[in-house]
Amino acid sequence: MKMIRMKAFLTASVLATGALFGPQMAQAQTLSDAMVAAYETSGLLEQNRAVLRAADEDVAQAVASLRPVLNYALNAGYTSQLDSWAASLDLTASITVYDFGASRLAIDMAQEAVLASRERLVGIEQNVLFNAVSAYLDVRAAEAVVGLRASNVRLIMQELRAARDRFEVGEITRTDVSLAEARLAAAQAAEAAAQGDLAVAREFYRSVVGAYPGQLAPPPTPPATADSLDAAKAVANRRHPDILAAQRDVTLAEISIARAKAAMLPRVTANAGMNLTDDGTAENFGLRLGGPIYQGGALRSVERQAMARRDASRAGLLLSVQNVERNVGNAWAQLRVATASLEATAQQVRASREAFAGVQEEARLGARTTLDVLDAEQALLDAQVSAISAEIGRYRSVYALLSAMGLLTVEHLGLAVPTYDPSLYYNQVRNAPLGGVSAQGEKLDRILRSMGRE
Repeated sequence: MKMIRMKAFLTASVLATGALFGPQMAQAQTLSDAMVAAYETSGLLEQNRAVLRAADEDVAQAVASLRPVLNYALNAGYTSQLDSWAASLDLTASITVYDFGASRLAIDMAQEAVLASRERLVGIEQNVLFNAVSAYLDVRAAEAVVGLRASNVRLIMQELRAARDRFEVGEITRTDVSLAEARLAAAQAAEAAAQGDLAVAREFYRSVVGAYPGQLAPPPTPPATADSLDAAKAVANRRHPDILAAQRDVTLAEISIARAKAAMLPRVTANAGMNLTDDGTAENFGLRLGGPIYQGGALRSVERQAMARRDASRAGLLLSVQNVERNVGNAWAQLRVATASLEATAQQVRASREAFAGVQEEARLGARTTLDVLDAEQALLDAQVSAISAEIGRYRSVYALLSAMGLLTVEHLGLAVPTYDPSLYYNQVRNAPLGGVSAQGEKLDRILRSMGRE
């Protein structure tokens, strides 16, 4: 009878841990599904895409500075001496003819700012996808632990019934029964805690993915990373968005120095105008050459400030490289530790399962007490929970390393979802069109209206 209960527990335990790593079930949500949903519904991505579109408009505004400026003024007034009203219409136009490249530098700065914002958007994308991976793995682990805890409660209840039966016939003392009762209460508390952890994991999943998880499939084979730590760092130096954005910031700062110098040079503008009154039409046009002579040292201060910001950007680039390489090293070490831990916990589970089976058999022969059985069973449970944590840790470490290398993107992972193309909006507005409405803004408006927030 006891051997049957033991085998039932072992089977349930294997199923509980196997639920994390077992074969994929039909119609189950996959890890790719979770990442795709997070990518499509992320408010953080939408926010930063809007920030990028705002940066795109800086390019349009810089381009507009090279185009003609047209203004009008309609004037009307009453003169008491003549007891009459008079009206006039003034039309004026001006255009920059030559400014020693200051306007062109402004366009270059805006373009570099756009490229830096694009790289930061990639960084946000990596964070969103990594959170989706973490949420997915947390739910899978929590579900597996709940299954183990439930199996543990069922087994201890059976042990408690058996202990009471043996106490009735005088085989054991009341102390053995109390030990089983105490262990049952602890197991029930642990099961309740596991259910709470699962609820928390489900809420995090919903916040990241956009919906509560259904039946989750086992995680797939982790993607490839790098053959060595040096190779991983080399990829990170080429691909990580933090480094690429910092490089853009340095270029932007260097352009700002040239622009500060150009601000000290003269500017040539062409002007034309027309004045329409009751007395007739007057037209005028001309060229204007002008520039600063003395502004209290403000222009030199702007130049020095630009140089200081250039130096800060260069230091920021160095720090970005150091931080990225450190994160790659940490992720690489964590992956190796997680792999070793997985192997060790697998061996621990096998040994604990054999020990539990042996203690059960010895208890049946009277060589072991109820406490021995409960302790062995607890050791097996702890080993199985450790195995779950180790496997989750290994998966998480793989994706953490990909993120540290700058490869945790929709494009690199080959996810089946249309990717956001930041160049579409940029190409629409870079030549400063007169009109146009952001399709993304209209989409957000519709969502907010459906939520009753407008």
